[in-house]
Amino acid sequence: MATKPTANDPVGAIALLAEPQRRRLYELVSGRADAVGRDEAAEALGISRELAAFHLDRLVDGQLLSTEYRRLSGRRGPGAGRPAKLYRRADREVAVSIPARRYDVAARQFAEALGRLTGSQAIDAVREVAHQRGREDGAEARRAAGPRPSGRRLRNALMALLGHAGYEPEADPDAGTISLRNCPYHALVSDHRELTCGMNLAWAEGIVSELPGSRLKPELAPSPERCCVVFQPAASPPAAMPTATGKTQAPERPRT
Repeated sequence: MATKPTANDPVGAIALLAEPQRRRLYELVSGRADAVGRDEAAEALGISRELAAFHLDRLVDGQLLSTEYRRLSGRRGPGAGRPAKLYRRADREVAVSIPARRYDVAARQFAEALGRLTGSQAIDAVREVAHQRGREDGAEARRAAGPRPSGRRLRNALMALLGHAGYEPEADPDAGTISLRNCPYHALVSDHRELTCGMNLAWAEGIVSELPGSRLKPELAPSPERCCVVFQPAASPPAAMPTATGKTQAPERPRT
């Protein structure tokens, strides 16, 4: 009988995702803002409810998913039926490095050291580096969009870039916005919010400076449920304005 992975067994937790259907279920649940029930998961994958329940509960054992109970009908009182067991991605972070690497510890120490420096010079330097990195990533996304890309193709290239970087982008076609369901630097935010959010914004500004045809403008909109940056539709071509680096940047024309 297979043993259940424990909280101190990240290898065992990740090994659970080696089973193809289990991994698809994990990706399904992780991609939803709301909790997912067994029936919905089974239908989405085209498998039986029993098999979906087995794999979902294995992911709960590995602390990759968490559960909650709620009546999906919204009814209460006698005759409302039993609450359904629902699944959502757990808050637990799982990382494996062989041999052991602790880049998170180094990042916290670097952020702590930068925070102790007086003035804004250190924060400005981080934002300047992030902005330049964003321009490099944006230029690569622009090339991937092909020659003379439409605004839609540029936005798709931006979505692909954000997804590859771990931000889990979510587009709202009605509002024209792109929000980020995950912050790859979440562990640093609670103690170093200004530094981390400023870095995220500067990186995003660097990206869109290379994708002017996407007509999007990153803004800070902190929320506990997602990353602090939201891409808003730009009503008109942006005028020269200060970026997160503190420098003035003129608008750029789409490349042909």
